[in-house]
Amino acid sequence: MMLKYLIEKEFKQIIRNSFLPRMILGLPIVALIIYPFAANFEVKNIALSVVDHDKSSYSQELIQKVQASGYFKITDVSDGYEEALKSIELDKSDIILEIPNNFQADFIREKQASLMISANAVNGNKGGLGSAYLSGVVNDFNSNIRTELSGGRSTSISQGIEIIPLYRYNPTLKYEVYMVPALMVMIMAMICGFLPALNIVGEKESGTIEQINVTPIKKSTFILSKLIPYWIIGYLVLTIGMLIAMFFWKLIPQGSVLTIYFFATLFIVSFSGFGLVISNYALTIQQAMFMMFFFVLTFIFLSGLYTPVENMPVWAQRISDFSPLKYIIQVLRMVYLKGSGISDLFRPLIALVSFAIFFYTWAILSYRKTG
Repeated sequence: MMLKYLIEKEFKQIIRNSFLPRMILGLPIVALIIYPFAANFEVKNIALSVVDHDKSSYSQELIQKVQASGYFKITDVSDGYEEALKSIELDKSDIILEIPNNFQADFIREKQASLMISANAVNGNKGGLGSAYLSGVVNDFNSNIRTELSGGRSTSISQGIEIIPLYRYNPTLKYEVYMVPALMVMIMAMICGFLPALNIVGEKESGTIEQINVTPIKKSTFILSKLIPYWIIGYLVLTIGMLIAMFFWKLIPQGSVLTIYFFATLFIVSFSGFGLVISNYALTIQQAMFMMFFFVLTFIFLSGLYTPVENMPVWAQRISDFSPLKYIIQVLRMVYLKGSGISDLFRPLIALVSFAIFFYTWAILSYRKTG
């Protein structure tokens, strides 16, 4: 019965707070509608500077083909390479495409010609992918022209092979589909990690926790009274996120919704317990916020939210094994996109159960109840 009244007290405190209910409802709505557009690593609208020395029908056809690819926008047309280079220095262009003199004549006479692609590699991802996209467009143009010059006959064995890519699990190649499940996890981490920590530290600062300390309430009961409201809030946030994913992004889980809620339970328990651990060591709200920011940002960047864990150095991959976010992000992406079941998610299951036991036990042992 004592637990019931403590939980009721927690909910009353949350409802009386003018900011928390708005954040709990507003954060998933804003984050899942706006963030996927911002957290997007697709490279499009690459600013292209064109230097066409040939000004032939072939060079014009190539430029039109590049522009029609959808990846490039021509922001500069220069008479020489040095002039085009200035557009890159002024950040008006990302890549230079230089077409030499006699481009068309060399193609017709020798069946080959040269081009130069110069990329601004300050942003390595954009420079590398932009060059690859442009090279692909040029190769396609090359194949079409060589076929045309040979009278419609294929000029190589490779042109006789038709390649039809099959994109499994995300056939439209939308980056948002990959990001939305991970963003749900980030929101749950913010709600279920930050709020319990700030809650108990706020009571320390206001002195109300001293009233709890002089009562016969057990440590485990007090800890549960802090956890359970945020478990319920975590389910609410997840449900709102799934509804937004369904109606706004047209993203429906390929697997069982019960699997999602089962793993979400493990994550919410473990991460809210982690928040309470932080609150047990922090003496002020400012300390708690700095500590949570440090750990949560570390967990996020090592979780595979933005870049695959496999792309990290080996030592970073080993450290990422200690991030609960890594495992729940894997779960949501696999259930949403691949339809995976619990049997396919054995490693995340063991990891999240271990985190839940570890943090919950630590929260109870590290809480110092006096009086």
